[in-house]
Amino acid sequence: MARLAVADGTTHMACTPHIMPGVYENRTANIVRAIQGLERALREAAIPLSLYVGADVHVAPDLQEQLSIGNVPTLNKSRYFLFEPPHHVLPPRLEELALRLIRAEFVPIITHPERLTWIKSNYDVIERLNAAGCLIQLTADSIIGAFGRTALYYSEKLLDEGRVDIIASDAHSSTRRRPGLSRAVMAVAKRRGEDEAYNMALLRPGEILANRPLDPVGAGLQRKSASASAGRLGMLGRLFKGGSER
Repeated sequence: MARLAVADGTTHMACTPHIMPGVYENRTANIVRAIQGLERALREAAIPLSLYVGADVHVAPDLQEQLSIGNVPTLNKSRYFLFEPPHHVLPPRLEELALRLIRAEFVPIITHPERLTWIKSNYDVIERLNAAGCLIQLTADSIIGAFGRTALYYSEKLLDEGRVDIIASDAHSSTRRRPGLSRAVMAVAKRRGEDEAYNMALLRPGEILANRPLDPVGAGLQRKSASASAGRLGMLGRLFKGGSER
């Protein structure tokens, strides 16, 4: 997977295994150990990929406490963490939980909302989470249609409304759901412009890893210009193959 990512132009990757009580019992300590082992293997194989600690964190009643004491990792020890709602059922008080986390100075990044089956009848929940301060992350394969028509439709809707902060590979293996962002970045560039494609794939992920403050681009639905600058166009051409990836 690392070789595939690097071949596609990725230089930095956040490793984000699932944390789900009773199913994926990961914690910061074992994730850090696993990443350190992978870093050693990458050095021995001369694969130029920088790794960062994170997790894809599922909804849990004690999530705020677990984040606060460090049992659940944020992205590179920042204020930002990947927040994954259940796929098929909208949990009660999801918005209340998100607001508590934001008040505790954590920033949830809603992962792949376009793939949640309940988005069809509860799109307003995504809108309110975004307005409250949650960032929005799309999966690269959704943007290019690999997750089907519904995920593609909501990817394009979220992009067109100006709600998307980040795109990520959400890679799971070297065969199915492979790492790679370049095709999705080019699709976003055509739809939203080179500047915004650059922001989603490079600028904002870098700001998150550096723990710099970011407001959700969709919080006020202030659309940014889709026109591309020659400088950004040249940079994307060089980097994608190139970029940043989860």
